[in-house]
Amino acid sequence: MCGITGTPGTGKSSVACILAARGHRVVHLAETYGAYITGRDEERDTLIVDEERWAAEFPHVDGFVEGHLAHLLPCDLVIVLRCGPDVLRSRLERRGYRDEKIEENVEAEALDLILIEALEERGEEAIHEVDTTSITPEEAADIIEMVTSGKMKRSFGSRDWSRFLSGERS
Repeated sequence: MCGITGTPGTGKSSVACILAARGHRVVHLAETYGAYITGRDEERDTLIVDEERWAAEFPHVDGFVEGHLAHLLPCDLVIVLRCGPDVLRSRLERRGYRDEKIEENVEAEALDLILIEALEERGEEAIHEVDTTSITPEEAADIIEMVTSGKMKRSFGSRDWSRFLSGERS
């Protein structure tokens, strides 16, 4: 099972749809949370999911699982999609996200939040990072196919957007 995860706006759904169109099995994790929703966090504008129970009961998938919680599943490989904070902000603005939600997600991306969580859950040998800042979803899907087929070496940690937090731009 290969997870595709990342901060909202990094391209998870777009890439997953391309992989599915190319014949890969893809499960969109947002469609699996239903029985595990325990409430809604109005302040953060998000659903509250019992992540531990959901992950423990999630069945193995022969293919890709896509969603911002994919790194919590027992994946053999986790692809973490990344995006420069300025570009991510633009993407989230186009989606109509509230300013507070945009800032929360841009800060999470600048702090490598999803990457760090993925590393803690799966370990270095199971992580590959794809920067979607200036590539198309098709190009990101190409990279994922190369990594999963062993034609490209796994790598991570080459992005550093921490300067963004001090007011510098990516």
